[in-house]
Amino acid sequence: MLSPKKSLNILKKTNALLEGHFVLSSGLHSSKYIQCAKLLSFPHLGDKICKSLANKIKKKFKKIDLILAPAMGGVIIGYEIGKLLKKETIFCERVNGKFTLRRGFYIKKGARVLIIEDVITTGKSSLECVKLIKKSKAKLIGFASIIDRSTKQSLKIKTGITSHLKIDVPTYKANKLPSELKSIPITTPGSRFIK
Repeated sequence: MLSPKKSLNILKKTNALLEGHFVLSSGLHSSKYIQCAKLLSFPHLGDKICKSLANKIKKKFKKIDLILAPAMGGVIIGYEIGKLLKKETIFCERVNGKFTLRRGFYIKKGARVLIIEDVITTGKSSLECVKLIKKSKAKLIGFASIIDRSTKQSLKIKTGITSHLKIDVPTYKANKLPSELKSIPITTPGSRFIK
């Protein structure tokens, strides 16, 4: 298992964890920004983190029939964890703003499904995936992610998240910025609004 310190070093080395002044897709401001795609663009480093997460998942969940990952962020991590655990892995993608199963993917009735994401902040995408599981009359067994950056206030998921790393990322409304953040120029990262 990778220590949190080594994991943070990998995230910083790959620019998956940036520090500065960011406006997140939620509209909130933060001094940190996490983009796991940057980590996963270095497979030899991402592999170490995926193996560590796969070990945690193995300990927590005794029986998994299927891994479901939301596109885009969850596709690579879902694939990697599925490969390590030798489990069928599918992804859902947005069609007209709603997560849908395409490409011949389906969830068998009664299947025990684990949802895997790169980063969980509010759990909004994961909860959209839950609707697909319920519609298929399958069983949600839990949620997993490389990084859990949720707070009790932000998280809409009521069950625990199995994550490789829990990172505290304070967020602020534009009118409530701390003075140290006000002095740093704003960067608008994220992929939600990329055309």
